[in-house]
Amino acid sequence: MVNRQESLFAAVTFFAKTHPGEVCGSNGLPLTPNSIAILGRSQRLKEIKHPNLCQYLDVIRGKHERTIVVSEYGGCTLQDKAKEPLGTNEVLRIFYQISLALNQLHQFKIVVHNLEPRHILLDSSNNVKLFNYGLYYLTNGGDYVPFPIGNIKYMPPERLMGSKNNIKSDVWSLGVIIAELLLQCTFWPNLKISNISRKILSFCQAPNVFEKIAREHNRLELYQNLSEDLCSMIESCLAVRPTERPLPSALLQLPLFKDNLSSYQIAPNEKSSVLLLRMPLEQIYYWWQLAGGDVQADLKKEGLIRSEAPILSIPQVVCLNGNIIGPKRSQSYLMDDRVVPLKLQNLIERLKGLPATAYYPLIHCPKFPYIFGVGMDQLPLVIREKDIEYQFYRVRLFSKLLTGYPYTADLIRNEAAIDIPPLLRGPIWSCLLDVIPNGSYKKIDKFTPTSTDRQIEVDIPRCHQYDELLSSPEGHRKLKRLLKAWVTAHPQYVYWQGLDSLTAPFLYLNFNNEELAFLSVFKFIARYLQWFFLKDNSAVIKEYLCKFKQLTAFHEPVLAQHLVSICFIPELFAIPWFLTMFSHVFPLHKILHLWDKLMLGDNSYPLFIGIAILKQLKSTLLASGFNECILLFSDLPDIVMENCVVESQKMYEITPKSIAHRFYVNRDHELGPFDITSDITLADLQEEMCPHISANDLTYMLRNTPEKMLILDIRNISDFNRVHLPHSINIPYVSLQFGDKSLDFLNVPQLQEKLQGKIIICISNIHENAVKFSKFLVECGVSQVCVLHKGFNILHCIEPNILISN
Repeated sequence: MVNRQESLFAAVTFFAKTHPGEVCGSNGLPLTPNSIAILGRSQRLKEIKHPNLCQYLDVIRGKHERTIVVSEYGGCTLQDKAKEPLGTNEVLRIFYQISLALNQLHQFKIVVHNLEPRHILLDSSNNVKLFNYGLYYLTNGGDYVPFPIGNIKYMPPERLMGSKNNIKSDVWSLGVIIAELLLQCTFWPNLKISNISRKILSFCQAPNVFEKIAREHNRLELYQNLSEDLCSMIESCLAVRPTERPLPSALLQLPLFKDNLSSYQIAPNEKSSVLLLRMPLEQIYYWWQLAGGDVQADLKKEGLIRSEAPILSIPQVVCLNGNIIGPKRSQSYLMDDRVVPLKLQNLIERLKGLPATAYYPLIHCPKFPYIFGVGMDQLPLVIREKDIEYQFYRVRLFSKLLTGYPYTADLIRNEAAIDIPPLLRGPIWSCLLDVIPNGSYKKIDKFTPTSTDRQIEVDIPRCHQYDELLSSPEGHRKLKRLLKAWVTAHPQYVYWQGLDSLTAPFLYLNFNNEELAFLSVFKFIARYLQWFFLKDNSAVIKEYLCKFKQLTAFHEPVLAQHLVSICFIPELFAIPWFLTMFSHVFPLHKILHLWDKLMLGDNSYPLFIGIAILKQLKSTLLASGFNECILLFSDLPDIVMENCVVESQKMYEITPKSIAHRFYVNRDHELGPFDITSDITLADLQEEMCPHISANDLTYMLRNTPEKMLILDIRNISDFNRVHLPHSINIPYVSLQFGDKSLDFLNVPQLQEKLQGKIIICISNIHENAVKFSKFLVECGVSQVCVLHKGFNILHCIEPNILISN
């Protein structure tokens, strides 16, 4: 028996079937490796959680089509337990609990097809758990592997004749297993496979299979001593015709069980004294990996992964059709049925010093504040994501918060601002997007052919195909369903290329929950890409790119000036950035970190990400002409994502909201007279280099953070002396000469020092003057320059009065 403190899960490994030569599919693309197809199908098995089924935790794709499956494992096998005779009540208890497990699998439309005693585990309370029950499903009925699945001794006659995917086959296997336990022997222990298959096929002529087996094994007396109900139950399971066998749900309703049902049901196990072992298995497995756990290394130690000299596998003849003639494939490339328990001792040692409150954090308890992991947020994100103790705290904290959603939405947002644990990123993102599943996804038509299907089918095989999960056939099917559902749910929109890249991260994180992925995409687009997918989205795109150009001038005036001088406009490089929120530009692992911060910002945050990318490329761009810039962005250099996140966050926080204002967004409230109003047209925006700031933002800064701003009033001296804003500097526009791009010509003492680090607001009662003056400041290299929307006159209407009059 495996010590429960040493192992909660185990690994098995096998090789998938390889495709012969360079075979292509009907779409002209190379066939997907079978190991990747297995990986995609295996994700569904992770959904299944039942007391009588071992939980699937991970499927790892190794080299040369190797597949490693990690799942829950503990206790001893029925094969070992049955070495000593079991009482009738014990056998019935095993029968009932296996039926419970098969009934659950039947609801998931999964057939075991390899049910046998060594795949049935019993714990210390004799509770049953089925192990390795998903092998037939994840290999697509054995099509993806070069070896047969299942023990022929427990196969029904119809399987030997080619029948597949029938739950009644598992009922036969259950009947044979229980017959062995009742007759206290192993059937046909010394027969060859061919002889066993003849025996099984001979049952087709037998009126009573159970009795025939008992006679063959000299167990007729034991058979005759069994109760009539029990014999009848086994005989029904061993009916030759599958239609005459009961379903697992029917077995559970038999009177034989109802008389003593409580003794057959699952008995609660004593809780482990080690708090870690009480945690959800997927969390324990995640921490085990962070603590240095390596599945492949453990398999190597046990000899399941063996390396052989490459020269031994060199083919003797390679035919033109791709077939290989040479040495037979090594047995190590087939199924090795050994199970390798993965020991937890190292993880337990690493976490043994943690207090109990770390396992069950109290969120709303001032008496016991949650202070674990304090100070770690100052370390780089890559270190925090690999630190076992820090990830333990974060996972437990978010697990608690997620159970209280939506009531804990604000707390989730506050904690997500620090960082998001990778294990829970999918559900946390959905909370940040205010997603509440409501069953609407099931009602959307995802199968009726539409005019966009052809384009979707062309785009999907090119969407993040370096990722094994998204490149699997199951990943392709799910992505197609999501895209069709989104198009159907938005009749006002059309499918634009890039929507697939936008959807892929949500599918990756919610592979087993399509509804959560769909609703997350739904909310994400409404928040960040409103009206981007109109049939004619030119006005939306132009406004977005214009605002991007203005914000670039606001934060990086020298770079903005250079790009304008070489005519390298955002239309040439930034449309894919914003249409896909950078998911088409960066690999998936970088997108995840980038969107962690994006989810916390409003619809303007992507603009600052774009500027942060330009800042990283600044030195190269300043030294490049138009052609060099085109080449640079056609193959974007590696971007340090953590620097990009930090820079974008910094710019987002210091920039007044109205400076990033756009009209084509969803709003929570109506715009007031002191906000940026619609009297400014797109043509006006495109002509201006500097963004507008609203009177509301100016007033707020003047009252709360006057040290962060500098107001340059360019009205004439008499108007300024009559009424002006406090702390403002008067630079009359009529006296200015814009020939030389130097601040010295403004004749203001120490102006360079005064402008440093401040938000510069240009104010005039003539808008064209403010536009020209702000452009002059940008050309002088002054950053954070903006123009007051509606000019000085709007300030007269603000109450209480903020103006100083003489």
